[in-house]
Amino acid sequence: MTDFNQQDVEILRREPGFRGFYRLDVLTLRHRLFAGGWGPELRRELFVRPDAVCVLPYDPWQDALVLVEQMRVGALDKRASPWMLELVAGLFDADESAEQVAHREAQEEAGLQLLQLTPITRYFPSPGGSNEQVHLYCATVDSRGVGGVHGLAEEGEDIRVSVLSRSEALQALEQGRIDNAASIIALQWLELHGQRLREQAGPRP
Repeated sequence: MTDFNQQDVEILRREPGFRGFYRLDVLTLRHRLFAGGWGPELRRELFVRPDAVCVLPYDPWQDALVLVEQMRVGALDKRASPWMLELVAGLFDADESAEQVAHREAQEEAGLQLLQLTPITRYFPSPGGSNEQVHLYCATVDSRGVGGVHGLAEEGEDIRVSVLSRSEALQALEQGRIDNAASIIALQWLELHGQRLREQAGPRP
């Protein structure tokens, strides 16, 4: 474990690089070295964006998951299809809690009511160049009648909702059809803790 903290990084300059839907800052900095002393000045671009909430909707009564599918611009050049199978997810708005984001996005993206939220973890998906942190949850849901196309038209969203059995989702993971970090982490967590969720579910609401 490192003994370094925020005081061991000196930001010499922070300049605007780009301002749009997201933000890019240009930092000139230096930091302390493991061998002692300070390292050279470094110029680094930092992708600045709001934190995100990702939710794995899980129906413990059916042992099934609700996943969403939409086009992702980041996958355009590196995937046969840029439409990705994912968790329900969204960014924080001002003064929202992570739980509020989870409930809002579940309704907007999948028409879902989340029954019980269980925190999985928080992580940085790409700390080498972005300050985004992801708040990851599993939520129990009633998947009966769930499906169709959802999303906010004013945001250009076109989101297809599907219900998969847990075995189908794991097969998609093993075949590489589910290949985004939040979904991979959440599915692996579900394999470790899903039995507890099924035992605690009780009668279907």
